[in-house]
Amino acid sequence: MCNNDSLVLIRRKNDPFRGSWALPGGFVEYGETVESAVLREIKEETGLEIDLKGITGVYSNPDRDPRVHVVTICYKARKTGGELKADTDASEVICIRRKDLSSYQLAFDHEQIIKDAF
Repeated sequence: MCNNDSLVLIRRKNDPFRGSWALPGGFVEYGETVESAVLREIKEETGLEIDLKGITGVYSNPDRDPRVHVVTICYKARKTGGELKADTDASEVICIRRKDLSSYQLAFDHEQIIKDAF
């Protein structure tokens, strides 16, 4: 399924960018650590359990999300369990090889995040 040269994308169910592909993620809840939020959001959107392998980067351009100023902390991760299955904000979830990425229209600044990750 997903190996070291692949990544998981979700098809966004909601605006903004409804129907576009994106990296899974979401918002930190009050009282939650960023790391706990990542684990929760990945499980909710993709069905996967992961182990965090380090930060790819922090993305804070005020124009990166049309709703509000959103700061994203992006992590590299490795699958440790679960079954790939779309849920919550995702209408679909896929595992693709990095070389096939150009076939997908990505939301937000996720193309740049993926370039930075690899």
